[in-house]
Amino acid sequence: MNSPKQLTFPWNRVNKSSFEGFYIDPKNAQLLSLLMDTSSSNDLFIHGFKDSGKTFLLQSLCNLYNTNNKTSLYLPLKEVMIYGVDILDSIEKIDLVCIDGVESIISNSEWEIAIFNLINNSFQSNCRLVFSSSLEKGGVNFNLADLDSRIRKLDSYELYAISDEHILKALKHIARLRSINLGDKEAQYLITYTKRDISELVQVLESLDQLSMEMKRKITIPLIKKLL
Repeated sequence: MNSPKQLTFPWNRVNKSSFEGFYIDPKNAQLLSLLMDTSSSNDLFIHGFKDSGKTFLLQSLCNLYNTNNKTSLYLPLKEVMIYGVDILDSIEKIDLVCIDGVESIISNSEWEIAIFNLINNSFQSNCRLVFSSSLEKGGVNFNLADLDSRIRKLDSYELYAISDEHILKALKHIARLRSINLGDKEAQYLITYTKRDISELVQVLESLDQLSMEMKRKITIPLIKKLL
């Protein structure tokens, strides 16, 4: 792999994920500070429930590295496993590798060995590895004892869900970033009558924005009722 910066893969979709677009719940402040330190070589293990924002966070980190003229690679393991372990060949030459959903390889001996080798090779090359999982570190039990040991030694952080007291601020923050004019009453109505889950709220917000443009109407509670 001579030019890792030129790597293109079918799962590397163009995205605009950025830390500016990630609402920082106070509980996540330390984790984001560690991630955004592009001079750091510390490997990390991030866990959080499904749709907590792990993928967005890893893609934001890769984009941050790219804007700082550093090489990075985002690997969603569940998607890339069909390509075989050879895709990991020499990627330790990259500055940062983000491995999303590491629990996907549990009980797959070929992939467990490959990830174990990647960790060892990255230690030698100073490549930074950031793993994510929907399971806590103690719940990720690999058959390969050596890999299990390596993962358990990583600094582990939970990506906390946005608390109820901050969900309104988060929704308004995302609306402003997307230039969506969402009033306080309308935002509160959305939170009251949809799940208090930020990923679902964002999907509703995007649909609402689309409906608003199609009908050439501003976002109001009657328009929200029409969508819901």
